[in-house]
Amino acid sequence: MNPIDLGSRRELFVDSYLIDSLSRATLHLHEPVRKETVFRVIEPLENACTGCYNLVQADGKIMVYYRGYHPTGKHEDLPEGWAQTQTANLLVSDDGIHFERPGLGLVEAEGSTDNNILIRGSEAHNFCVFLDGNPAAAPDQRFKAVGGEGRDSLFGFTSSDGLTWKPVQDGPLAITGAFDSVNVPMWDGHAGCYRIFSRYFEQTGDVGVGVRAIQSCISDDFINWTTPEHHVYGEGVPFEHFYTNATTLCPGAEHILLSFPMRFVPERTKDIEGMDYPGGGVSDAVFMSSRDGVHWDRTFMDAWLRPGPEKRNWTHRNQTPAAGIIPTAPDEWSMYVAEHYGWDTNGVRRVTVRPHGFASVRAGYHGGELVTKPLTFTGSTLFLNYATSAVGSVSVEIQDMEGRALEGFAASDLDPLFGDDLDAPVAWKGSGDLSRLNGVPVRLRFVLADADIFSIRFGDS
Repeated sequence: MNPIDLGSRRELFVDSYLIDSLSRATLHLHEPVRKETVFRVIEPLENACTGCYNLVQADGKIMVYYRGYHPTGKHEDLPEGWAQTQTANLLVSDDGIHFERPGLGLVEAEGSTDNNILIRGSEAHNFCVFLDGNPAAAPDQRFKAVGGEGRDSLFGFTSSDGLTWKPVQDGPLAITGAFDSVNVPMWDGHAGCYRIFSRYFEQTGDVGVGVRAIQSCISDDFINWTTPEHHVYGEGVPFEHFYTNATTLCPGAEHILLSFPMRFVPERTKDIEGMDYPGGGVSDAVFMSSRDGVHWDRTFMDAWLRPGPEKRNWTHRNQTPAAGIIPTAPDEWSMYVAEHYGWDTNGVRRVTVRPHGFASVRAGYHGGELVTKPLTFTGSTLFLNYATSAVGSVSVEIQDMEGRALEGFAASDLDPLFGDDLDAPVAWKGSGDLSRLNGVPVRLRFVLADADIFSIRFGDS
């Protein structure tokens, strides 16, 4: 087995990439913590079907892009005699908790331009933005976006400030798909390419029956794109309706792609007494990860976020994660989920996660072990993101390729760790300096009791 070259990058235990064996320990998915509601729709520029939220952090601000609606004129064939056109709207925040609608002065609606509308029309459908980290990107194109509705009608845009947008070309991008969802673009610096994660329908069972699914394509210039590849899962993993994908690069571990699809269950409808709501189906959110953007690990089939006790989350198209992760405190990442879709209380709730703590290797009170695959590293110190109970502990042993403890680095040479730390250095009794082991193939053995290991890294500080 060739050793994995970790270098000094951070590795998360979101899959079995590093794991050779587990004994009385398991991979464990951690649910986010629901916090406050940060946004509620307000008529007439938003409504019960407002949604498709995505986030960008730039220039000291957190910018949330989302889909709005507003009336544009009478039409006898439409409900209540009103035509509706889609808009791309903007919220801004300094702290990720308090958001406001800025008066942009860009688009007239309801007789005024004092609103937060960026663009209007079919191309504003599901407008999704990212800050371009490509070092070759022109300064006047440092923001990029895609938007559009209908089959094979996805348009590309660029902007210097995230406010005023221009198309990258006449007409849609040459990408096939069914784009009635939030299609997520990004610059992947690790792979050195642009990506778009978009919707298609997987044909399963009877002809004509399709399951909402995810595909992706890549580009060097954000204009010319490869043919989309359908995402691949492990053997025996069923296709489920992934209505959205909310794919993002993991902050601080950008070689790992994380995705938070809203899982739609159209055949189930919750009959809630006293609630008159049109449309069927229920939904939750799931978690998956990838290291190449095409093959996705679905170790965790359980929900990442359940509907919970609120009755209005048990109607369709709820628990929809926004694309983007925002650090809001040294020990906190914030994400955002749409709730109460279709209701006049439609809005967005903030949820928090432990930095790099989406999943862990967990052992219970009676103890368990993790042994990694052979690996090499660069750096003088091993750092752990871990947590224990008051009686729990974590011990670490460095082994050779055959599983023998290296002198001075056995589990017995370490005072067991206990507590809760995002980046704790490990020091054995003799020395914590691992410099002499740089480039040497080793294994790590973790001995856990009522403890979680979320991530590891090697480095000098």
